[in-house]
Amino acid sequence: MINEKTINRLELSAVKARKHIIEMLYLAKSGHPGGSLSAVDAITALYFEHMNIDPKDLSDPDRDRFILSKGHAAPALYSVLALRGYFSVKELKKLRCIDSMLQGHPVCLYTPGVEASTGSLGHGLSFGVGVALSGMLDRKSYSVFVMMGDGETNEGQVWEAAASASHYKLGNLVACIDRNFLQIDGNTEEVLRLESIEDRWRSFGWQVIEINGHDFNEILQAYQQADQIKDKPTMIILNTVKGKGVSYMENNIDFHGVAPNEMEYNIAMEELNMVQKKLEGGNTLYE
Repeated sequence: MINEKTINRLELSAVKARKHIIEMLYLAKSGHPGGSLSAVDAITALYFEHMNIDPKDLSDPDRDRFILSKGHAAPALYSVLALRGYFSVKELKKLRCIDSMLQGHPVCLYTPGVEASTGSLGHGLSFGVGVALSGMLDRKSYSVFVMMGDGETNEGQVWEAAASASHYKLGNLVACIDRNFLQIDGNTEEVLRLESIEDRWRSFGWQVIEINGHDFNEILQAYQQADQIKDKPTMIILNTVKGKGVSYMENNIDFHGVAPNEMEYNIAMEELNMVQKKLEGGNTLYE
């Protein structure tokens, strides 16, 4: 049930995740803050409210699956997994370190809760189609969620997967596009025009839902709506802000793949601490 208490809890989890993202990247001195911050709300809603998962039972055959196709946004996934209890939050400080379980892109052999090794853009949806088709053939109840970047949909393999998902009527497949309008080379519409992105996915036989990707009420409603469709896959267009939550990173292409320096780190943490304090209604310490 979506209510004010649920929304507040998710907002609080998301701001904690954002703080971990900033600290992880600052300590690692490398990584991708912009796309991690824009995607983290949708991921938070999945893991804390919507998906059927159990961090204590990673091999449950009926668990829902999440695939982060835009693997460079791994800090968003890692922070949510840690907060959800898949591993200790202390591990987050080891991002990109040698022998760490948390590499620059997700590796399913290293990290509890990671379902697929990703990062070569364009592959995640194809993997998701395979997992969803397997579930349908085996008469399993699980759903498969795939998070893609908008620039990633320049890849031809994405559209092969889109056609396959529709052909096989994969109602257990839900994909999300982090539509922040920025990719590594600039504005998506200048690099290779995507609009009308909604019409494209509808023409491939998908149900398409367009929402504010930072509004938890809209995010949860979209996931619930996707659950009701059994004969076609669903695409959720998440209209987001790259670098969401940190003022100087928002809509700033310079922070696509650049970690904050010490001054930038301190400013970001001060801003996020203020948000957390407001949500908690009192003083807060970094968690």
